[in-house]
Amino acid sequence: MGSATRVALGEAKARLSSLGSQVDLATGEELFAAGRIIGDSTHLLGALSDPGVEAAIKVALVKQLFAPGYGPTTVELLSGIASSRWSSHTDLLAGIEEIGIRAVASSAPASAAIDAELFEFGRAITSDAKLELALGSKLGSTDQKRGLVERLLGGRASAQTVAIARQLVTQPRGRRIGELIRFASTIVADQSGSAVATVTTAAPLAPAQVQRLQTTLAAQYGRRVQLNQVIDASVIGGIRIQIGDDVIDGSVATRINDLRLQLAG
Repeated sequence: MGSATRVALGEAKARLSSLGSQVDLATGEELFAAGRIIGDSTHLLGALSDPGVEAAIKVALVKQLFAPGYGPTTVELLSGIASSRWSSHTDLLAGIEEIGIRAVASSAPASAAIDAELFEFGRAITSDAKLELALGSKLGSTDQKRGLVERLLGGRASAQTVAIARQLVTQPRGRRIGELIRFASTIVADQSGSAVATVTTAAPLAPAQVQRLQTTLAAQYGRRVQLNQVIDASVIGGIRIQIGDDVIDGSVATRINDLRLQLAG
């Protein structure tokens, strides 16, 4: 991520936060839709991401295109995003999507567990090759993918989780489905002031172990940590933890593999 994008994204997140209760589920879904419209138009994407175009012209263009049919909160967020300077056109699209995900997440009731629902959705997909192909293939139609998401999650997950999942399969931008879901889960957790840790063990952790691990990770990362547990007999023993790009691997399988490499060398 370039420095310009970091600044622009920070400004967009601050603007989202300042709008408070004005942001609802419709805001997030409208941002998703706007991002798809912009992404599908080379000329529009080029104009909004061109650092040589004045911010006022970009804002006027956004209002001309989206003010007639979109809510004022969405238009305000889009205008702010467009007026900022982004490192690339792909960063601009990613920024719109991220603010959309954050808007959707912030609209969820306290009882919703979007990051956990996304995790289970991702695990169901990656454990079924046919399902993963159906949602991730470039050959499948967008309508079919969105319909499949509805059938898989409808009535089983929050409206916020369904909205995010629909966006991920509609505008993948070359990313694999597993990567998309991990990306979204991280953003959802960050919006709530927490982090997501994927913990892989050979057997389920006891409640007391989960509590100790959460406390330790929270102290290390300075925020609440949500644990997603994966049971994988191949790790044999020990534990593997991944938080974002950080990996803590203390599994027996890894130690054995490291020993084999040392002996082979």
